[in-house]
Amino acid sequence: MHAYQSYTDQTLLTLLKQGDKEAYTVIYDRYKNLLYDHAYKKLGDAEEVKDVLQELFTHLWNKRTEINVATNLSGYLYTGIRNRILNLLSHKEVEHRYIASIQQYIQEGDYTTELAIREKEFSALIQKEIDALPPKMREVFLLSRKEHLSHQQIAEQLSISEQTVAKQVTNALRILRVRLGSFIFLLFILR
Repeated sequence: MHAYQSYTDQTLLTLLKQGDKEAYTVIYDRYKNLLYDHAYKKLGDAEEVKDVLQELFTHLWNKRTEINVATNLSGYLYTGIRNRILNLLSHKEVEHRYIASIQQYIQEGDYTTELAIREKEFSALIQKEIDALPPKMREVFLLSRKEHLSHQQIAEQLSISEQTVAKQVTNALRILRVRLGSFIFLLFILR
């Protein structure tokens, strides 16, 4: 193996293409520290750097017969490590965006779902209390709040006085306030 250490990169590459494991070991020993330092500057994580190096050298061995290095082995290895670093960083960026997207969906989805459920519950409770009003009071109240008719329009439609309409609406609001509680009542009024 001592003789291999004096071989040029081109000679080692030729031997590597023939399946020479000693040539592979010398290439690994010659470049692993330089590539490690280069990758560590970019990634800052020793475990990720080890993974990237292992991937590069595994690829070098597995594709040894297909490798076509016309200029120099060091350039080939640096390009290989750079590409793997860029792929890793790109993958991490996509992963971060995906996770952020899922978190946002979960947060907004839960909030929206919870809000929709509560709104349905409140609406059902309000409707139940409106349905419990006396029939004439309920009719006046619904025309006022749901149909948005003025007291005058309601009075004309039902052939009653505006004063009766006002009294019915006031009484309905008072009953609903008592039955629903102030908070829910305010939500209903503000809708």
